[in-house]
Amino acid sequence: MNKSNERIAMKVARNSILINVGLSAFKLFAGIFGGSAAMIADAVHSITDLVGTVIAVIGIKLANRKEDKDHQYGHERFECVATLVLAALIFTVGIGIGWSGVQAILADMAGETEIPETSLLILPLIAAAVAIGVKEGVFWYVRAAAKKIDSGALMADAWHSRADGLSSIGSFIGILGAMLGHPVMDAVAAVVICIFIVKTALQIAVESLGKMTDRACDDETVAAMHKIILAQDAVLSVDVLRTRIFGNRIFVDVEIGVDAEATFKQAHDAAHRTHDAIEKEFPKVKHCKVHANPVDTAEVQPDAKSEEKEEKNDN
Repeated sequence: MNKSNERIAMKVARNSILINVGLSAFKLFAGIFGGSAAMIADAVHSITDLVGTVIAVIGIKLANRKEDKDHQYGHERFECVATLVLAALIFTVGIGIGWSGVQAILADMAGETEIPETSLLILPLIAAAVAIGVKEGVFWYVRAAAKKIDSGALMADAWHSRADGLSSIGSFIGILGAMLGHPVMDAVAAVVICIFIVKTALQIAVESLGKMTDRACDDETVAAMHKIILAQDAVLSVDVLRTRIFGNRIFVDVEIGVDAEATFKQAHDAAHRTHDAIEKEFPKVKHCKVHANPVDTAEVQPDAKSEEKEEKNDN
């Protein structure tokens, strides 16, 4: 992530933190004033969202540190670590919401549920409605920034905001249900919301683990790289093309075929052109290593290579 993208991430994170501080305080006040346990729990969830944003900031900061003696390929995977921590946080919150819902359902079945005074629940109901709108807005705001700068930690934080919004939906339903004399509605909504939150957490975790285990790029990206390599002057074949995702960056290893009669400088120039073309056309590529293999031109078939040259000339 370059300095410009880092500044975008820090600005978005700062705005998210300020919104969460204000929203958490409002929820907590409304919950205490209205005697709504659901709203107090929702406020606690917003506080975890605030913690999640701080974790995302730390991960982004660490990921953008320069290479050093101990981390000669960079620190990009620190952002993956932060993303996994956020996924675990979202998962824990989801399970907590679901478990609270199950307990409330069991309590209602046992006739132990108390119906609070309706008039006091107006403020918590308003707080829940405001939280739903605000958190959905924060989700789209942070998600757009995460996609723009390709930040896994920021994207996980965006989904954490949506999880917070979903919990507010449960609070709204529960508070409204209590006002109508059916407090168990909150518990049922909580269990349903739990499923969506846990599913989101697992999806984030799987994607982040893929970036930490040297997963290859998708077939479409590899095919595009293959096409660009073949289009370079003096490149007769692509003998090897390997890719690996490192955090939110890509490392590429290529072996190209060049004329066996070419000079060392000609082979070097072909490799250098290939290196530059890959890093130019694919901004996420952090490093491309190219090795040139000698090829007997009599054995080269007029296949895809000639087609690439013809297409290049036509353009």
